[in-house]
Amino acid sequence: MQRSVKHDAIDYVIRIVDSPLALNAGHWNSLLARQAHATPFMRHEYLAALHESGSAGPATGWTPRFITLERGGELVAACALYLKDHSYGEYVFDWAWANAYAQHGLAYYPKALVAVPFTPVPGSRLLARDAAARQALITALLDWCRDENLSSLHLLFAGDEDLAACTSAGMMLRHTVQFHWMNVAPTLGTDVSSLHPEGADFPRGGPSENSAPTLFRDFDDFLASLAQEKRKKIKQERRKVAQAGVTFRWSLGADISAQDWDFFYRCYERTYLEHGNAPYLNRDFFARMAGTMPSNWLLFVAERKVGGVAQAIASSLIAVSGENEETTGSSDLKNAPATAGRVAYGRYWGALERVDCLHFETCYYQPLQWCIEHGYQRFEGGAQGEHKMARALLPVKTSSTHWLAHPAFADAVERFLEREGEGVAGYLGALSNRSPFKQAN
Repeated sequence: MQRSVKHDAIDYVIRIVDSPLALNAGHWNSLLARQAHATPFMRHEYLAALHESGSAGPATGWTPRFITLERGGELVAACALYLKDHSYGEYVFDWAWANAYAQHGLAYYPKALVAVPFTPVPGSRLLARDAAARQALITALLDWCRDENLSSLHLLFAGDEDLAACTSAGMMLRHTVQFHWMNVAPTLGTDVSSLHPEGADFPRGGPSENSAPTLFRDFDDFLASLAQEKRKKIKQERRKVAQAGVTFRWSLGADISAQDWDFFYRCYERTYLEHGNAPYLNRDFFARMAGTMPSNWLLFVAERKVGGVAQAIASSLIAVSGENEETTGSSDLKNAPATAGRVAYGRYWGALERVDCLHFETCYYQPLQWCIEHGYQRFEGGAQGEHKMARALLPVKTSSTHWLAHPAFADAVERFLEREGEGVAGYLGALSNRSPFKQAN
């Protein structure tokens, strides 16, 4: 589908396609590289793998409608939109809204969703060459939703520029809380608990914009920055795993063997099946990741010797990005310098054996140690999980925006979000008083 639209006296051509494969991968990735909050999960290869593997497609309730804006034959804005007939795999929960619609005889589904399927990682969602193009894109999205008689539009885990454009267009803000770790040693007179709630790279009163961050020298240096109780707890948890005879190895990118990918998937699948659910992502998706985005993946494998032979018992898969990817669209992380722009994302894990504290070691302590050793600035621990604070992952506010076509329901949801937002602000305030780090004098 293609049509023309004018926004602020600028003519754009809008294209709506039903598959990421219909888009030029190079143009998409080049536009992504211009964004302030680019992540590997918005790369064309990632979205295409979700589609081609069948993990996110019409059969699983994710019907793609990728929308692009062109000006003078050049791609100037784009987003990954999905029509949803359920709310699974989103991590921003609106089941109560859907139930309220149903109780009043109204259809909430299908709804429009701008998000990365199954991926609660904050980042750019409205890819745009400039602010005008971004505003034109959200205007086009809302117009299209009205034309299609959709109940609502939701943009999840968005970047600051996206949020500004959406609120300017009249969409409602919603906030949630995640927990992220920063590779920043506390400085004299600075309490790490004062990190900016939006996830600033440095605590207030810490290094200036033009100074290099004071990174932890090693894991012991990181532990030394913690309050005694937290430091003792982490040491005890790590000791339990080591005393159980568990050791770890890691592989990055093309060094992850096919055998290790297979073992990881056994662990990942088992985690879901133990909770009575099928995994969101199938084996074919990860095979495509190994083929098209190998450098963006880091695998930890836990092993224990049985009869003198090391046997794998658990694994965690971490996504990694670097400054060169965010600025050039390249994913060659081995050649990227260690800078504040490098981020690791905790994504998937599973175990075939139960060992006390194995989850903490596999999903947090091993990745944090790796980040320190390789100069990574941030580790994002994923959705929810207040227990992560005891492992020095601090609360960060993440935001989404929402539009509902029905005026009465829109008013009711707006009032609800105001109350919910006050609760989130209070929750963040309470958490700030529970810093795991040593308090400044």
